[in-house]
Amino acid sequence: MRISIITIVYNRQYCIAECIESVLNQSYDDIEHLVIDGGSNDGTQLEVEKYQDKLGYYISEKDEGIFDALNKGIKNATGDLIGILNSDDFFYEADTIKKVVEAFKISNADLVYAKGLFVDQKNPEKVKRMYSSKPFNKRFLFFGWIPLHTTIFVRKEVFQIYGMYNSGYTIASDYEISLRWFQNDDIKKYFLNEWVVKMRLGGLSTSMKLQIKKSKEDLRIIRLNRLSGFFTLFCKIGRKVPQYLIPQFRSLTSIFPKA
Repeated sequence: MRISIITIVYNRQYCIAECIESVLNQSYDDIEHLVIDGGSNDGTQLEVEKYQDKLGYYISEKDEGIFDALNKGIKNATGDLIGILNSDDFFYEADTIKKVVEAFKISNADLVYAKGLFVDQKNPEKVKRMYSSKPFNKRFLFFGWIPLHTTIFVRKEVFQIYGMYNSGYTIASDYEISLRWFQNDDIKKYFLNEWVVKMRLGGLSTSMKLQIKKSKEDLRIIRLNRLSGFFTLFCKIGRKVPQYLIPQFRSLTSIFPKA
Protein backbone atom coordinates (compact mmCIF):
# COMPACT_ATOMS: atom_id res chain seq x y z
CA MET A 1 0.00 0.00 0.00
CA ARG A 2 1.67 3.19 -1.18
CA ILE A 3 1.29 6.41 0.78
CA SER A 4 1.86 9.84 -0.75
CA ILE A 5 3.10 12.59 1.58
CA ILE A 6 2.54 16.11 0.25
CA THR A 7 4.69 19.01 1.41
CA ILE A 8 4.01 22.54 0.24
CA VAL A 9 6.74 25.08 0.85
CA TYR A 10 7.54 28.74 0.34
CA ASN A 11 10.72 30.35 1.67
CA ARG A 12 11.56 27.70 4.25
CA GLN A 13 15.21 27.16 3.42
CA TYR A 14 16.09 26.80 7.12
CA CYS A 15 13.88 23.75 7.75
CA ILE A 16 12.83 22.05 4.50
CA ALA A 17 15.77 19.60 4.62
CA GLU A 18 14.69 18.39 8.07
CA CYS A 19 11.16 17.87 6.76
CA ILE A 20 12.39 15.81 3.79
CA GLU A 21 14.78 13.82 5.98
CA SER A 22 11.87 13.02 8.29
CA VAL A 23 10.12 11.29 5.38
CA LEU A 24 13.26 9.57 4.14
CA ASN A 25 13.96 8.19 7.62
CA GLN A 26 10.61 6.42 7.91
CA SER A 27 10.78 2.66 8.39
CA TYR A 28 7.90 2.09 5.96
CA ASP A 29 9.23 1.48 2.45
CA ASP A 30 6.46 2.45 0.02
CA ILE A 31 6.36 6.23 0.50
CA GLU A 32 6.10 8.82 -2.25
CA HIS A 33 7.08 12.34 -1.19
CA LEU A 34 5.77 15.22 -3.28
CA VAL A 35 7.21 18.71 -2.70
CA ILE A 36 5.32 21.67 -4.13
CA ASP A 37 7.30 24.92 -3.93
CA GLY A 38 5.52 28.21 -4.55
CA GLY A 39 8.50 29.87 -6.22
CA SER A 40 10.69 30.52 -3.18
CA ASN A 41 13.43 33.14 -3.39
CA ASP A 42 15.49 32.32 -0.28
CA GLY A 43 17.38 29.25 -1.46
CA THR A 44 14.68 26.71 -0.65
CA GLN A 45 14.94 25.24 -4.15
CA LEU A 46 18.65 24.57 -3.70
CA GLU A 47 17.91 22.60 -0.53
CA VAL A 48 15.12 20.60 -2.17
CA GLU A 49 17.17 19.86 -5.27
CA LYS A 50 19.72 18.03 -3.11
CA TYR A 51 17.02 15.40 -2.58
CA GLN A 52 15.31 15.58 -5.97
CA ASP A 53 16.28 12.05 -7.02
CA LYS A 54 14.61 10.74 -3.84
CA LEU A 55 11.33 12.61 -4.33
CA GLY A 56 8.32 11.23 -6.12
CA TYR A 57 7.44 14.65 -7.52
CA TYR A 58 8.85 18.16 -7.27
CA ILE A 59 7.83 21.43 -8.87
CA SER A 60 8.68 25.06 -8.15
CA GLU A 61 6.33 27.65 -9.58
CA LYS A 62 4.02 30.42 -8.47
CA ASP A 63 0.66 29.19 -7.25
CA GLU A 64 -2.65 30.66 -6.10
CA GLY A 65 -2.11 29.91 -2.43
CA ILE A 66 -1.56 26.97 -0.09
CA PHE A 67 -4.72 25.10 -1.01
CA ASP A 68 -4.12 25.47 -4.73
CA ALA A 69 -0.66 23.99 -4.06
CA LEU A 70 -2.14 21.12 -2.04
CA ASN A 71 -4.59 20.35 -4.84
CA LYS A 72 -1.66 20.30 -7.26
CA GLY A 73 0.08 17.75 -5.06
CA ILE A 74 -3.02 15.56 -4.76
CA LYS A 75 -3.51 15.52 -8.53
CA ASN A 76 0.06 14.30 -9.01
CA ALA A 77 0.02 11.77 -6.17
CA THR A 78 0.07 8.09 -7.11
CA GLY A 79 -0.38 6.62 -3.63
CA ASP A 80 -3.37 4.74 -2.25
CA LEU A 81 -3.24 6.98 0.83
CA ILE A 82 -2.50 10.69 1.15
CA GLY A 83 -1.09 12.66 4.06
CA ILE A 84 0.26 16.18 4.52
CA LEU A 85 3.52 17.20 6.15
CA ASN A 86 4.08 20.95 6.24
CA SER A 87 7.55 22.28 5.44
CA ASP A 88 8.06 23.35 9.08
CA ASP A 89 7.11 19.94 10.43
CA PHE A 90 8.46 16.43 10.87
CA PHE A 91 7.10 13.05 11.82
CA TYR A 92 7.06 12.05 15.48
CA GLU A 93 9.14 8.90 15.03
CA ALA A 94 10.58 6.61 12.38
CA ASP A 95 7.65 4.17 12.63
CA THR A 96 4.93 6.82 12.27
CA ILE A 97 3.91 6.01 8.69
CA LYS A 98 4.16 2.28 9.36
CA LYS A 99 1.63 2.70 12.19
CA VAL A 100 -0.67 4.82 9.99
CA VAL A 101 -0.68 2.24 7.19
CA GLU A 102 -1.30 -0.58 9.68
CA ALA A 103 -4.26 1.38 11.05
CA PHE A 104 -5.79 1.55 7.56
CA LYS A 105 -5.27 -2.19 7.08
CA ILE A 106 -6.78 -3.31 10.39
CA SER A 107 -9.72 -0.88 10.26
CA ASN A 108 -10.44 -0.79 6.52
CA ALA A 109 -11.17 2.89 7.10
CA ASP A 110 -11.31 5.65 4.50
CA LEU A 111 -9.75 8.13 6.91
CA VAL A 112 -7.33 7.72 9.82
CA TYR A 113 -6.58 10.54 12.26
CA ALA A 114 -4.29 10.81 15.26
CA LYS A 115 -2.58 13.31 17.63
CA GLY A 116 0.01 16.04 17.06
CA LEU A 117 2.44 18.24 18.96
CA PHE A 118 3.42 21.85 18.38
CA VAL A 119 7.02 22.62 19.22
CA ASP A 120 9.16 25.70 19.64
CA GLN A 121 10.32 27.08 16.30
CA LYS A 122 13.97 27.38 17.34
CA ASN A 123 14.05 24.48 19.79
CA PRO A 124 11.91 21.63 18.39
CA GLU A 125 12.63 19.52 21.47
CA LYS A 126 10.43 21.87 23.50
CA VAL A 127 6.70 21.07 23.32
CA LYS A 128 4.54 24.20 23.36
CA ARG A 129 1.10 22.82 22.56
CA MET A 130 -0.45 19.36 22.69
CA TYR A 131 -3.24 18.67 20.20
CA SER A 132 -4.75 15.43 21.39
CA SER A 133 -7.82 13.70 19.96
CA LYS A 134 -10.29 10.89 20.64
CA PRO A 135 -12.63 8.41 18.93
CA PHE A 136 -15.13 10.22 16.74
CA ASN A 137 -18.65 11.22 17.73
CA LYS A 138 -20.52 13.50 15.35
CA ARG A 139 -21.89 15.69 18.12
CA PHE A 140 -18.32 16.77 18.93
CA LEU A 141 -18.37 18.95 15.80
CA PHE A 142 -20.95 21.28 17.37
CA PHE A 143 -18.46 21.97 20.17
CA GLY A 144 -15.66 23.01 17.83
CA TRP A 145 -13.87 19.66 17.88
CA ILE A 146 -11.82 18.72 14.82
CA PRO A 147 -8.57 16.71 14.60
CA LEU A 148 -5.34 18.51 13.78
CA HIS A 149 -5.33 18.54 9.98
CA THR A 150 -1.81 17.20 9.54
CA THR A 151 -2.75 14.12 11.61
CA ILE A 152 -5.47 13.18 9.09
CA PHE A 153 -4.66 10.64 6.37
CA VAL A 154 -7.20 9.65 3.72
CA ARG A 155 -7.54 7.26 0.82
CA LYS A 156 -7.00 9.05 -2.47
CA GLU A 157 -10.51 8.18 -3.65
CA VAL A 158 -11.91 10.36 -0.85
CA PHE A 159 -10.64 13.37 -2.81
CA GLN A 160 -11.82 11.87 -6.08
CA ILE A 161 -15.34 11.23 -4.79
CA TYR A 162 -15.93 14.11 -2.37
CA GLY A 163 -13.80 16.87 -3.85
CA MET A 164 -10.55 18.73 -3.33
CA TYR A 165 -9.63 21.71 -1.14
CA ASN A 166 -11.83 24.74 -1.72
CA SER A 167 -9.40 27.49 -2.73
CA GLY A 168 -12.15 30.03 -2.12
CA TYR A 169 -11.01 29.93 1.49
CA THR A 170 -7.52 31.40 1.71
CA ILE A 171 -6.71 30.26 5.25
CA ALA A 172 -9.37 27.84 6.54
CA SER A 173 -9.94 25.38 3.70
CA ASP A 174 -8.37 22.65 5.84
CA TYR A 175 -11.21 23.14 8.35
CA GLU A 176 -13.80 23.13 5.56
CA ILE A 177 -12.60 19.87 4.03
CA SER A 178 -12.22 18.27 7.48
CA LEU A 179 -15.84 19.12 8.30
CA ARG A 180 -16.88 17.83 4.89
CA TRP A 181 -15.24 14.51 5.75
CA PHE A 182 -16.36 14.24 9.36
CA GLN A 183 -19.94 15.25 8.59
CA ASN A 184 -20.16 12.53 5.97
CA ASP A 185 -21.39 9.22 7.37
CA ASP A 186 -20.25 7.38 4.24
CA ILE A 187 -16.60 8.06 5.06
CA LYS A 188 -15.39 5.46 7.54
CA LYS A 189 -13.12 6.99 10.20
CA TYR A 190 -10.59 5.46 12.58
CA PHE A 191 -8.75 7.07 15.49
CA LEU A 192 -5.10 6.07 15.84
CA ASN A 193 -4.13 6.83 19.42
CA GLU A 194 -0.57 7.87 18.57
CA TRP A 195 1.43 11.09 18.29
CA VAL A 196 2.28 11.33 14.59
CA VAL A 197 3.64 14.82 13.89
CA LYS A 198 5.61 17.68 15.45
CA MET A 199 4.75 21.10 14.07
CA ARG A 200 6.81 24.23 14.60
CA LEU A 201 4.78 27.13 15.94
CA GLY A 202 4.64 30.10 13.60
CA GLY A 203 2.39 28.97 10.76
CA LEU A 204 0.11 30.85 8.41
CA SER A 205 -2.57 31.92 10.89
CA THR A 206 -0.49 32.92 13.93
CA SER A 207 -0.63 36.75 13.64
CA MET A 208 -3.61 38.60 15.13
CA LYS A 209 -4.67 39.91 11.71
CA LEU A 210 -4.67 36.44 10.21
CA GLN A 211 -6.34 34.94 13.29
CA ILE A 212 -9.23 37.36 12.76
CA LYS A 213 -9.40 36.45 9.09
CA LYS A 214 -9.32 32.75 9.94
CA SER A 215 -12.12 33.16 12.48
CA LYS A 216 -14.28 34.89 9.87
CA GLU A 217 -13.70 32.05 7.42
CA ASP A 218 -14.29 29.48 10.18
CA LEU A 219 -17.62 31.09 11.06
CA ARG A 220 -18.71 31.04 7.43
CA ILE A 221 -17.77 27.35 7.21
CA ILE A 222 -19.55 26.56 10.49
CA ARG A 223 -22.75 28.16 9.26
CA LEU A 224 -22.60 26.42 5.88
CA ASN A 225 -22.26 23.12 7.74
CA ARG A 226 -25.28 23.94 9.92
CA LEU A 227 -23.39 23.83 13.19
CA SER A 228 -23.97 26.29 16.05
CA GLY A 229 -22.56 29.55 14.72
CA PHE A 230 -20.68 31.67 17.23
CA PHE A 231 -21.05 28.97 19.89
CA THR A 232 -19.13 26.43 17.78
CA LEU A 233 -16.54 29.06 16.86
CA PHE A 234 -16.08 30.05 20.53
CA CYS A 235 -15.63 26.39 21.50
CA LYS A 236 -13.17 25.83 18.66
CA ILE A 237 -11.02 28.76 19.79
CA GLY A 238 -11.40 27.86 23.47
CA ARG A 239 -10.07 24.36 22.88
CA LYS A 240 -6.63 25.86 22.32
CA VAL A 241 -6.31 27.06 25.91
CA PRO A 242 -5.72 23.67 27.60
CA GLN A 243 -3.58 22.60 24.64
CA TYR A 244 -1.14 25.39 25.57
CA LEU A 245 -1.49 24.98 29.34
CA ILE A 246 -0.86 21.24 29.57
CA PRO A 247 2.80 21.39 28.43
CA GLN A 248 3.50 23.99 31.11
CA PHE A 249 3.00 21.26 33.70
CA ARG A 250 5.17 18.66 31.96
CA SER A 251 7.93 19.02 34.53
CA LEU A 252 5.48 18.14 37.32
CA THR A 253 4.32 14.80 35.90
CA SER A 254 5.63 11.95 33.80
CA ILE A 255 2.47 11.22 31.79
CA PHE A 256 3.31 13.50 28.88
CA PRO A 257 5.18 12.28 25.82
CA LYS A 258 8.73 13.37 25.21
CA ALA A 259 9.16 15.80 22.32
